[in-house]
Amino acid sequence: MCLLTPFRPLIRDPALALAAGLLVLFGAHAATLAPYVSALAVTVFGLSNSAYSALLVVASVLSVASSVGFGILADQRANRRAIALACVGFLTAGTALMALGPSVPAFVLAHALVLPLSGSLFGQLFALARLAATTHPEADRPAILSTLRAAFALPWVVVLPLWSLAFEADVPLMRVYPVSLIVAAAMLALVWAFWPRDGATRWPDPKSGLSFRASLREMAEGRVLARVLCLGTVHGSVTLYLVVIGLVFATIPFRGAGDVALYAGAVAGLEVPFMLALPLVVGRIARGKLIVIGTALYATHLAFLPVLAPTPFVWLLVLPAALGGAVVLTQPMAYLQDLLAARPGAGASLMALQKLAGDAICASVFAIGTAIAGYGLAAALGAGLALCGATTLWLMDRHQTRA
Repeated sequence: MCLLTPFRPLIRDPALALAAGLLVLFGAHAATLAPYVSALAVTVFGLSNSAYSALLVVASVLSVASSVGFGILADQRANRRAIALACVGFLTAGTALMALGPSVPAFVLAHALVLPLSGSLFGQLFALARLAATTHPEADRPAILSTLRAAFALPWVVVLPLWSLAFEADVPLMRVYPVSLIVAAAMLALVWAFWPRDGATRWPDPKSGLSFRASLREMAEGRVLARVLCLGTVHGSVTLYLVVIGLVFATIPFRGAGDVALYAGAVAGLEVPFMLALPLVVGRIARGKLIVIGTALYATHLAFLPVLAPTPFVWLLVLPAALGGAVVLTQPMAYLQDLLAARPGAGASLMALQKLAGDAICASVFAIGTAIAGYGLAAALGAGLALCGATTLWLMDRHQTRA
């Protein structure tokens, strides 16, 4: 496979090129801001752990609610450009609050209320990509979505090392906000200038004709929620890894923040080429089975991380982590969109519900595991639960196909 093959549809199709460019910028915004928000909350603005936890709960609930609401509205009215502008507008406004007037009230307002209202943006970008991909051969569509997910991951590999160098040069931590504002403003300009006009797209995008209540009822069907919950266990394992790795390495005298950055950077760096290579297997292996295989690889990395952390063999886990991560970060997303294929906005909103389920599962597993036996048990429970969820999903679909 030529290195440029996965990118050819994105280069040739203006709508897909826009989605890719916006996902790269969105990834850069997230990589610039997300890793440092908790440190800023506690060390710079003096929030207590309980206050910051409450802020996270409010932000999470509002983010999911806005994702679902905007997704339904986009399907009802087929006004995806207006919804995208609103989401990027909230992203820009929230970042500007902190870049132009940093204070405790501004921090709380930005991170608890304004920025979460942009939570639908990720889903809207993939809804645009899914609709634009309908103008391409069906066999090419899974590869298009996998490549776009890699576009979001790519900036993390580049941006995090650059910020590490900047902080070593004594650049103030608060500088993340002005840089994020520049990125957000660039996204706003791109959406304003190039997002396809509502009602004038190259692909059909009819209004759903469903009321808000009917749309919610459709998303709340048992077959849909059961699958979202199964995939929530898979997402929970990814979240649990991000929680556990720093804590596990911190308990080992000869490991520290540098090893955490090296391990996480190696995993993220390898995930991108593996995502780009996924089109070689997508279509040849059923998606449900592929999710089980990817989850098994990722669960192996998660379960053995606390066990092997004191040894040099821990670095061998980078490979199954990246291989599994390439699958579990792309295929569940495509699966959820297919659950409500006729409703691209609502289908994209299921990703927010999957994240909410995953975060809740991660928190529960972490609390139970650490209360009984520590980080090792928490990681093992999360890995086992993820594998059970992926297998259950595969069995449900297998039974449905036979029926």
